[in-house]
Amino acid sequence: MAVSSCAMAFPAFECRSDPDYHRNDAPSARKIKPPMLHGAVSAYELSSMILKFPPNFVRQLSNKARRNCSNIGVAQVVAASWSNDQGDLGFKPAAKAVDAGALAASATVETGVDEVVVAESNTFDRENVQFEVSPPFKYASFLNSDGSVAIHAGERLGRGIVTDAITTPVVNTSAYFFKKTADLIDFKEKRRASFEYGRYGNYTTIVAEEKISALEGAESTLLMASGMCASTVLLMTLVPAGGHLVTTTDCYRKTRIFIEAILPKMGITATVIDPADIGGLKSALEKNNVSLFFTESPTNPFLRCVDIELVSKLCHERGALVCIDGTFATPLNQKALALGADIVLHSATKFIGGHNDVLAGSISGSEKLISAVRNLHHILGGVLNPNAAYLIIRGMKTLHLRVQQQNSTAQKMAEILEAHPKVRCVYYPGLVSHPEHQIAKKQMTGFGGVVSFEVDGDLHSTEKFVDTLQIPYIAPSFGGCESIVDQPAIMSYWDLPQSERAKYGILDNLVRFSFGVEDFEDLKADILQALETI
Repeated sequence: MAVSSCAMAFPAFECRSDPDYHRNDAPSARKIKPPMLHGAVSAYELSSMILKFPPNFVRQLSNKARRNCSNIGVAQVVAASWSNDQGDLGFKPAAKAVDAGALAASATVETGVDEVVVAESNTFDRENVQFEVSPPFKYASFLNSDGSVAIHAGERLGRGIVTDAITTPVVNTSAYFFKKTADLIDFKEKRRASFEYGRYGNYTTIVAEEKISALEGAESTLLMASGMCASTVLLMTLVPAGGHLVTTTDCYRKTRIFIEAILPKMGITATVIDPADIGGLKSALEKNNVSLFFTESPTNPFLRCVDIELVSKLCHERGALVCIDGTFATPLNQKALALGADIVLHSATKFIGGHNDVLAGSISGSEKLISAVRNLHHILGGVLNPNAAYLIIRGMKTLHLRVQQQNSTAQKMAEILEAHPKVRCVYYPGLVSHPEHQIAKKQMTGFGGVVSFEVDGDLHSTEKFVDTLQIPYIAPSFGGCESIVDQPAIMSYWDLPQSERAKYGILDNLVRFSFGVEDFEDLKADILQALETI
C-alpha cells in the first residue's frame, strides 16, 4: 500500500530516557542496549547502522534536565539514534560511525556530556534490537483490516519518532536548527533530510498523515488547520486563474460561498450540477476547459452520492482532475482514490478526530498533486498545531470502532424514522428510498453516522422537537462520540430569508442528526419521545 512520501523522505530518530537519570548517584557511563529490530538481522547488516548523537548536546541539556528528561518530553530530548543506511529514504546518510567490528567489542563513545558504553557483542540479541524505519508498504503483509491500519500505521511501523512510549510524542517546536552552515546547504540542495521551520512540517503531524495515507491508499497526505483550509488551498492550487471547475448543488455552505464569491475574483468560474446529473457533467466538460470536478460524497446535508468511478472516467477523458470530499463517508466506508478520484479530502474535525475536540483538514492523493498543494500551503500558513495532530492520532485509533457503531445506529434509526408518521422524509444512503442508494451500495461499505430528515411541522414545532431531545447537543459539526443535532435553517442559513433558504432545499423543518456512540436504545427512546411533542 502506498503511503505518504514523508515516511521515505525523513529518517526516524530514536529517543530513549534512561531511568538512572532520576538517581542522584547516576554514574557517568551508561550501558546502552541496542534498539529493537522489526525483523531478522545478520552480522554484516550491522555495518549499515549509525550511532548518532544530536548536535550541541551539552548546550541543550543541563544536568538537571538530563536527570528529568522523561518529564520534559522524549521527543524534544534526543539521546541517541540508530539508523539503517537505506537508499530509498531520499537523503544521503553521514559516514558510518559504528561498524560490525566496532560493535564486536566494548566501545566507548564520547558525547561531550557523559560516557556512553556500547553493549558488548555477547549481549547482542536480535530480538531486542529495533530498526526505527520499517518499510511502510509492508502494512498489508499482516494488517488485513482498516481498523488495525488505523491503529498502527505511521507509528509501530515506520514512525518518524521512535521511543519506548506507545503513544507518539508531541514535538512542540516552531523551528529546527542546523549544527553548521554546511548542513544547511546540504539541506537546501536536497542532500540532507530535515525540517527547517514549523510551517513546513512536524514529526508528530507526519504520523497522523501516514495513518490517513495508509487508510486511503494514498502516496501522500497533507494535514492543515481545518477542513475549510484544506478545501480553499486545494481549489486555489488546482484551478488556475481564469480556469473552470464543476461542483454540485448540495454541499457545505462555506465551500459554496468560497466558490461563488471568492474564486471569481481570480477569474475562476464554476458550473453547478445536481450530484446525479451525468448529462450536465458531460456538457460542462465539453463546453469548458474544466480543471477540476469538486464535490462531496455523500453531500451535506442531504447525503447525495456521486458515482465516483463514472465521474472520474468522464473527467479524466477530458483532462480534468477529480476531488471527493469524503468527510461524511470516512476512509473506512469509502475509498475514493481506489474508485478513480485523484484527491480525497476530509474535515478531520469530524469522524477522523472523532471526539469534538480538534480542528483539522486533510487532503490525500499522489505525491505530485499533494506537493503542489503543499507549496501553496507553506506560503498561506494554516498549519496544524502538533498538539492537534496528536489528538488526530489518538482519535484514529478508535475510528473503526466508532464508525461501526455509528453506521449501525444511523441505519436502524433511519429505518425507524422513515416509518414514523411524524417524519415526512428521511435522507440516508442506506435507505432503499434514497435516490443514490444503488450507487452508495456499490462504492460504500457503510453509510455513515449522519441522518437528515424533515419532521411534520414548521420552524417552531421543529425547534420544539430539537429542544426536547436530551441526549444530543445542539451544535454544528458532526462525527464525534457525542451525538449532535441541528436545524440547518437556523444553524447554517439563518442569515438568509426563508425564500432564499428554500432555493438550496433548506426547509424550516429539516433536521440533521449526527449519531455518536451512545447506546442505541437510549437514542431511540429519546428521539421517539421528542417526536411526540410535534
